[in-house]
Formats: sequence, structure tokens, C-alpha cells
Amino acid sequence: MNENFDIQSELNKLPKAPGVYIMHDKNDEIIYVGKAKNLHSRVRSYFRENVGRGPWIDRMISLIAYFEYIVTDSELEALVLENNLIKEHHPKYNTMLMDDKTYPYIKVTLGEEYPRVLFSRDMKKDQSRYFGPYSSAAAVKDTIELVNKLYKLRTCNNKKGNKNSWADRACLNYHIGQCTAPCQNLVTKEEYREQIEGALEFLSGNYHKVTKELEEKMKKASEEMNFEEAAGYRDLIENVKACTQRQKIEASDGEDKDIIAFAHMDNDAVVQVFFVRNGRMIGREHFFLKTGDDTPGGELISSFIKQYYAGTPFIPRELMVQEEPSDTDLIVDWLSSKKNGRVYIRAPKIGQKEKLVELAAQNAKIVLERDKDRIKREEGRTIGAVNEIAQILGLKNIERMEAYDISNISGFENVGSMVVYEKGKPKRSDYRKFKIKTVTGPNDYACMKEVLTRRFTHGMEELKELKAEGREEVYGSFTKFPDLLMMDGGKGQVNIALEVLKELGIDIPVCGMVKDDNHRTRGLYFNNEELPIDTHGEGFKLITRIQDEAHRFAITFHRSLRDKDQVHSVLDEIPGVGPARRKALMMYFTSIEDIKNADEETLRKVPGLPESAASGIYSFFHGNMIK
Repeated sequence: MNENFDIQSELNKLPKAPGVYIMHDKNDEIIYVGKAKNLHSRVRSYFRENVGRGPWIDRMISLIAYFEYIVTDSELEALVLENNLIKEHHPKYNTMLMDDKTYPYIKVTLGEEYPRVLFSRDMKKDQSRYFGPYSSAAAVKDTIELVNKLYKLRTCNNKKGNKNSWADRACLNYHIGQCTAPCQNLVTKEEYREQIEGALEFLSGNYHKVTKELEEKMKKASEEMNFEEAAGYRDLIENVKACTQRQKIEASDGEDKDIIAFAHMDNDAVVQVFFVRNGRMIGREHFFLKTGDDTPGGELISSFIKQYYAGTPFIPRELMVQEEPSDTDLIVDWLSSKKNGRVYIRAPKIGQKEKLVELAAQNAKIVLERDKDRIKREEGRTIGAVNEIAQILGLKNIERMEAYDISNISGFENVGSMVVYEKGKPKRSDYRKFKIKTVTGPNDYACMKEVLTRRFTHGMEELKELKAEGREEVYGSFTKFPDLLMMDGGKGQVNIALEVLKELGIDIPVCGMVKDDNHRTRGLYFNNEELPIDTHGEGFKLITRIQDEAHRFAITFHRSLRDKDQVHSVLDEIPGVGPARRKALMMYFTSIEDIKNADEETLRKVPGLPESAASGIYSFFHGNMIK
């Protein structure tokens, strides 16, 4: 949840531009997506006094915790982006079309010997070239008709090569001058290809010549008092303009891309990433960076790509960037090896792709200007909080902190979580999950030892491999070590971590988060002593957030495994304990922990449990398994 979001303050910062707005609830869920010709007016209208909007919308508004928006260059782009986001996120308060209706495209069948220009509602990965999507199906059909007339293209579905596929004689379109009759070999392939190239150029937006001719014909018809004919030309001109309006929210190649651009002001920068999947823009993220006021753009992009994609599981086929990274070839090789397929980095300078990068840069600038003051406030609860912790511990230059947790709720299979905070903010791309491999039964200390050993051993192995290859450490997934380890416990967990680090020859400070009887942090355990902490300070609040996040991440992972029936009860592992005895145990005791701590005498009191089974259960939990 965005805790520092002040709705009234953010409403005043809304730009008077077209775009899409995204409403979130307190759990960060997207509950509504809408488009606007003017974001400033449209979004503000939701927060005015009730003017008969109805209970459904009122309910939605009451749930809004914060909103975000993406600025577009036109209302058409906003319409298409809204459609994509709704299909991607299925917001609760949006009306969903059950038939999943799509916007129309113009399709040029370049895979055919004599290509045609067609109407289509699907964009497939074939040899055709697509233009769109467009908002008006009628205007698309009118434009296709116009293109066919202008460039004398065939409209039949006959195919060359089949003796019955072509008509015996040219059709009516040839005789009225609207087709060059490739069916009768009255036009060569080269000549027909020139006609298609003209149509492609027209559909790409170079339609000024045709528009000028139509305007001249409209003017002439008007002067000759042929007003009906003039109105027809006028309508054609409007349809051409509507359909050839270039929009960037969908690409005809159907590829996966990330579009990366930035805005830079003094020592602050915002990097904006647009996500394009299967040719459709489906979302974005922005990232705040601290950098030098004279850092070159290529260096900034390079640094961001290395940090972001080091921890991101999905690598797109192409990165379109505002400026080429300073070490493009090396980054391309690294990304390609992570993806197991070729990755391309391009900095487009002209055309539709350049416009999309420009749009990302425009949004980055808006975010930076809008949030500059909020960034300063945020520093207090992030970097300021880290500095508080460092001061308590007597450490310097804490930037990266890692915290770990173990979960075995109602199950035998243990799992571990690793969460990462950099400069006081969660870095979710670096989070890691561990399925415990060497520990049987609930033993948090042994599980923690395994997790830490695997994490740092993996990192050391990666460092060794990268050094041998002559590559930077940033290219590894586990190579970046923390400046501080935060253990979710006191002396016991701290000593486990110190033992692992000592065995591996690594020197990292380890701090324990000591809890009171209510499971709330009361202090920090560091260098064999408990240090007090101001429970009202930002440092304490950050520690609480880290604790909660480590616990949440572990629990979420464990539950996901349980949902897949991959985790079973510890009782299933005990010989002689079947479904009936397991049920009897769970009805008698309140938790697995109570069963584990029970003595044999107490176990024998469980209804339906023989003495031999009670002895077996006791031995299982106390390391003396009966063979």
C-alpha cells in the first residue's frame, strides 16, 4: 500500500492531457481502469460530492487508496491502453465484455503472391503486416475501400497456382478501373508490388499527397455546386485522418518488449519501464534513482538494466531504450545467456518505436516533477530510517539489508524466504525462496543454517565464475552481498548466521530483532548485547516492515506449495500414523508444536492411540526413531 499518498494533493498535480488512470485499493489491487481525454478533469470528478453516480461507483470510490496514471499522446491511445489493461488485470469494478471483443486492424497479406488489404479483428504472428488497432470499424472499412481504389488492388480471395483459382476473365473491378487484374496476368509482380508499397506507405501515415488530391477534388466539386459529391470527399478525408492516426500502444510484430526511458533532475532520476507483451502494452513501473547531476544517460540506463534484470525472472526479446547503454554488447550477451535466447537492445531514432520511447520519457518526467517533494519525504522513512539503524549499531554505509524467515505452518515441508531492502525500500526482484532439502521435521535453526549456507555459497560460486569470465559482479543473481543481515530472532538466530558466515570466510554484520512477549520487536541484538530502540522512530518502523515482509513472503510461498498439494503434515512422516490417528492427534492437541512437545504419558491419553504409536511419535520428534 502507498502509505504516503495524499489523494487531494495528488489530484492537484494531474496533467490536463489524455491518458489512462488506474485505481488501487489498500491491498494494492487494481479495482478500476479508465480512460480520459483530460486526466485532470476526469479523475477529479470521482472525488467530488455525490452527484447521483449510483451505489456501485460509490462503493468503488470508497475503496480507493491511491491512483496512478499513464499519459498518452491521444485519446485513441488511451482507449486502446485502457482495453489492454482491463484484459490484463480484470479489475472488479470494470464492465467486462464476455465475448472479449477486440479493436479492428487493417491487414496487408504480404505472404500472398498478390497481397490484399483486409479488415481484421485478430493480429496474428504471420507474414502479414497489421496497422492499428483503431477505434472505428466503419472508418477502417472506408479506408480499406479507399486504398483499394487508389492503388487498384485485388479484393478477391483467389489464389495463384490452382487452375481453378482464377476466373476465366477479369471481373467488374478491372473494367471500372479499380483493379489491375493480376488474375489475367495484366500486371507484373513487380508492378503490383509497387502498388502494395504505395498502400503500405499510405497506411503508415504518409497520406498527405492523397489528402491534398481529395481536398482539391472536394473544392472543385463544391465550386461546381456538386455538394453531395463534395460531402463524400469530405467524409473520405475525415476517415483517412481517423484511420491513419499513428498510435503506439500496440505493435504489429506481436513481440515481447520492455521500453526503458528516464528523466533526470539534479541528483534524482526516474526510470520508466513500459511492458509490451504479445505486441500489447499491458502496464508500466517506475523506479527512483539517486545519481550524479552529470551522469550520462547511457551510463544511467546501463546501471538500471544490470540491477533490474539481475533479479527479474522474465527477460523480453527486445529492450527499447532512450539511450544505448555504455556497455551494450556485454549486457546483450548477459541477458541472452539468462534468457537462453537472443536479446536485442535498440535505441530507435525515428518512427513508431521512437515515439513509444518518447512517451515513456514523458511519463518519467511527469512522475519526477510530480513526486519530487514526496521523494524527499520518502527519504525520511527509507534512507533516514536506515541511518537510524546504522547509528544504533555503530555502522557506516548500510545500503543493502537482507532478512530471512522459515515457515512450516501445519506442514512438514519447511520453506525459507529471503527479502531484500536497498536504501530502505524493498527490492522484490532480489527476493528468493528456498525449499529446505536437508532438514526433516520442524527445526528452525537447522533450516536457517541451510538457507544461509545455500544463499552465500551460491553467491561465492557465481563470483568465482564471473571473475574467470572477466565479467562484473552485477551480472550474477546472488553475487550482491548485504551490508547487514537482519535475523528474525535474538541470540540463537544471530549465532547461526555468524557460524555460517565464519565457515564460509565472509565478514558481514549480523543483527537480531529481539521480540517481547507479544511478538513485537523491543530491541536489537548486536555484538552480544541487546540494544534499545525508539519504538516511535523511523528505524523501528522500517525494522517492523522488514520483519512483516519476510514473514509474509515465507507464508505466501508455503501456502502456494500447500495449494499444489506439495506440502503434507509432519504427522504423515511418522510410521504407524495414518489418517485416523492423525485426526485423533489434531483433535486432542491444538497444534503440531504441542504434539512435538508432549511427553509419552500425554500422548498415551489420546483416544484411539496405542502405546506403541505414542512411543513412535515421541521418538520421531526426539531423534530416536524406532526402526
